Amino acid sequence: MLRAYLDFHRATLAVKCEGLSDADLRRQSMPPSTLSLLGLVRHMAEVERTWFRRVINREDIPLVWSDDGDFQAAYDASAATRSEAFDAWQAEVERSRRIEAAADSLDVTAPQPRWGKDVSLRLVMLHLIHEYARHNGHADFLREGIDGVVGA
Repeated sequence: MLRAYLDFHRATLAVKCEGLSDADLRRQSMPPSTLSLLGLVRHMAEVERTWFRRVINREDIPLVWSDDGDFQAAYDASAATRSEAFDAWQAEVERSRRIEAAADSLDVTAPQPRWGKDVSLRLVMLHLIHEYARHNGHADFLREGIDGVVGA
């Protein structure tokens, strides 16, 4: 069930971006926010990478768009392209799926340094569902502002 809901939310973000040009995907919501659909895709690549690879798989790797751990750097999509962002995001999603599928159970734990405690794979999956759901709400408004399209 967790896998199905997480994949639903991943697919929803992709649907929100379908049929748009790179310029549309980079279009920001409203000042002072720099939020854009492409920025959300880049951010979710970082989220997938961090929670599945850096936390659960304990890989010592930097973020995709920031060597110093700044998650906000991903939101700056001013020079980004669809292919750059979506390729990175899809690669991280595929790695996340492999890590989750290879785990002995959802009770596997790993240290989460920012929280200062161990977290289970179950919690990570729930956290990502929450993260996608929240950002898909942002994506709804961003897409509607671009061309009026609403719904999942």
